[in-house]
Amino acid sequence: MKLNLIPYQTKMDAGGDGASFDVSASATRTFLCELTVADQIEQESLDVAIYGSTDGQTWTKNPLLKLPQQFYRGKTKLVLDLSLRSEVKFIRARWELHRWGRGAPLPMFVAGLELVEIPPMARGAAPKGTVVTAG
Repeated sequence: MKLNLIPYQTKMDAGGDGASFDVSASATRTFLCELTVADQIEQESLDVAIYGSTDGQTWTKNPLLKLPQQFYRGKTKLVLDLSLRSEVKFIRARWELHRWGRGAPLPMFVAGLELVEIPPMARGAAPKGTVVTAG
Protein backbone atom coordinates (compact mmCIF):
# COMPACT_ATOMS: atom_id res chain seq x y z
CA MET A 1 0.00 0.00 0.00
CA LYS A 2 1.39 3.39 -1.02
CA LEU A 3 -0.29 6.68 -0.02
CA ASN A 4 0.52 10.24 -1.09
CA LEU A 5 -0.84 12.21 1.85
CA ILE A 6 0.66 15.34 0.30
CA PRO A 7 1.23 14.83 -3.44
CA TYR A 8 4.85 15.33 -4.51
CA GLN A 9 5.71 18.91 -5.55
CA THR A 10 2.66 20.43 -3.83
CA LYS A 11 3.13 24.21 -3.56
CA MET A 12 2.05 25.40 -0.12
CA ASP A 13 1.53 29.06 0.77
CA ALA A 14 -0.82 28.55 3.73
CA GLY A 15 -1.71 25.84 6.22
CA GLY A 16 -4.03 23.10 5.08
CA ASP A 17 -5.29 19.54 5.23
CA GLY A 18 -4.63 16.76 2.76
CA ALA A 19 -7.12 14.23 1.45
CA SER A 20 -8.15 11.36 3.74
CA PHE A 21 -7.03 7.80 3.02
CA ASP A 22 -8.62 4.55 4.18
CA VAL A 23 -5.99 2.37 5.90
CA SER A 24 -8.35 -0.31 7.19
CA ALA A 25 -7.13 -2.80 4.54
CA SER A 26 -3.50 -2.48 5.62
CA ALA A 27 -2.01 -5.82 6.69
CA THR A 28 0.59 -4.38 9.09
CA ARG A 29 -0.85 -0.92 9.86
CA THR A 30 2.76 0.28 9.86
CA PHE A 31 4.05 2.83 7.34
CA LEU A 32 7.36 4.42 6.42
CA CYS A 33 6.66 8.14 6.03
CA GLU A 34 8.94 10.25 3.82
CA LEU A 35 8.55 14.02 3.79
CA THR A 36 10.37 15.66 0.88
CA VAL A 37 10.91 19.43 0.82
CA ALA A 38 11.86 20.40 -2.74
CA ASP A 39 11.83 24.20 -2.41
CA GLN A 40 11.39 26.95 0.18
CA ILE A 41 12.25 30.58 0.90
CA GLU A 42 14.29 31.91 3.82
CA GLN A 43 13.04 32.56 7.35
CA GLU A 44 10.15 30.12 7.40
CA SER A 45 9.22 26.73 8.80
CA LEU A 46 6.94 23.83 7.88
CA ASP A 47 5.15 21.67 10.45
CA VAL A 48 3.50 18.45 9.21
CA ALA A 49 1.45 16.01 11.28
CA ILE A 50 -0.72 12.98 10.56
CA TYR A 51 -4.19 12.71 12.14
CA GLY A 52 -6.54 9.73 12.39
CA SER A 53 -10.27 9.14 12.21
CA THR A 54 -12.74 6.32 12.76
CA ASP A 55 -15.18 7.60 10.13
CA GLY A 56 -13.26 9.98 7.85
CA GLN A 57 -15.17 12.98 9.26
CA THR A 58 -14.08 13.49 12.88
CA TRP A 59 -10.32 13.68 13.38
CA THR A 60 -8.18 13.02 16.43
CA LYS A 61 -7.52 16.05 18.61
CA ASN A 62 -3.80 15.25 18.80
CA PRO A 63 -1.69 14.00 15.90
CA LEU A 64 -0.81 10.32 15.56
CA LEU A 65 2.61 11.40 14.28
CA LYS A 66 4.30 14.79 14.21
CA LEU A 67 7.22 15.08 11.81
CA PRO A 68 10.24 17.23 12.76
CA GLN A 69 9.87 20.91 11.88
CA GLN A 70 11.46 21.68 8.51
CA PHE A 71 13.38 24.82 7.52
CA TYR A 72 15.33 23.66 4.46
CA ARG A 73 15.17 21.37 1.44
CA GLY A 74 15.71 17.68 2.07
CA LYS A 75 14.06 14.43 3.15
CA THR A 76 12.89 13.21 6.55
CA LYS A 77 11.76 9.66 7.31
CA LEU A 78 9.71 8.40 10.26
CA VAL A 79 7.59 5.32 10.99
CA LEU A 80 3.85 5.57 11.64
CA ASP A 81 2.70 2.53 13.65
CA LEU A 82 -1.08 2.14 13.89
CA SER A 83 -0.96 -1.50 15.02
CA LEU A 84 -2.18 -0.58 18.52
CA ARG A 85 -4.75 1.94 17.25
CA SER A 86 -7.30 -0.43 15.68
CA GLU A 87 -10.02 2.25 15.87
CA VAL A 88 -8.18 4.40 13.30
CA LYS A 89 -9.58 3.67 9.84
CA PHE A 90 -8.57 6.88 8.02
CA ILE A 91 -5.52 9.14 8.08
CA ARG A 92 -4.69 12.53 6.59
CA ALA A 93 -1.90 15.09 6.75
CA ARG A 94 -2.18 18.60 8.14
CA TRP A 95 0.48 21.26 7.63
CA GLU A 96 1.20 24.70 9.03
CA LEU A 97 3.57 27.31 7.64
CA HIS A 98 5.28 30.00 9.70
CA ARG A 99 7.28 33.01 8.51
CA TRP A 100 9.31 35.51 10.52
CA GLY A 101 11.79 38.33 10.01
CA ARG A 102 11.63 41.27 7.70
CA GLY A 103 9.97 41.29 4.35
CA ALA A 104 6.48 40.93 3.01
CA PRO A 105 6.56 37.57 1.20
CA LEU A 106 4.12 34.93 2.33
CA PRO A 107 5.57 31.58 3.35
CA MET A 108 6.11 29.12 0.51
CA PHE A 109 7.17 25.48 0.52
CA VAL A 110 7.12 22.86 -2.23
CA ALA A 111 6.83 19.47 -0.55
CA GLY A 112 5.30 16.01 -0.57
CA LEU A 113 4.54 13.29 1.99
CA GLU A 114 4.53 9.67 0.84
CA LEU A 115 3.68 6.67 3.04
CA VAL A 116 4.66 3.14 2.09
CA GLU A 117 3.32 0.18 4.06
CA ILE A 118 6.05 -1.82 5.78
CA PRO A 119 5.49 -5.48 4.85
CA PRO A 120 5.06 -8.14 7.54
CA MET A 121 8.14 -10.11 8.57
CA ALA A 122 8.10 -13.87 8.12
CA ARG A 123 7.88 -15.78 11.42
CA GLY A 124 11.25 -17.00 12.59
CA ALA A 125 13.13 -14.88 10.07
CA ALA A 126 15.91 -12.73 11.45
CA PRO A 127 15.93 -9.13 10.20
CA LYS A 128 18.80 -8.15 7.87
CA GLY A 129 21.87 -7.21 9.83
CA THR A 130 20.99 -9.45 12.79
CA VAL A 131 23.88 -11.58 13.96
CA VAL A 132 22.90 -15.15 14.81
CA THR A 133 25.44 -17.19 16.73
CA ALA A 134 25.56 -20.91 17.45
CA GLY A 135 25.22 -21.75 21.14
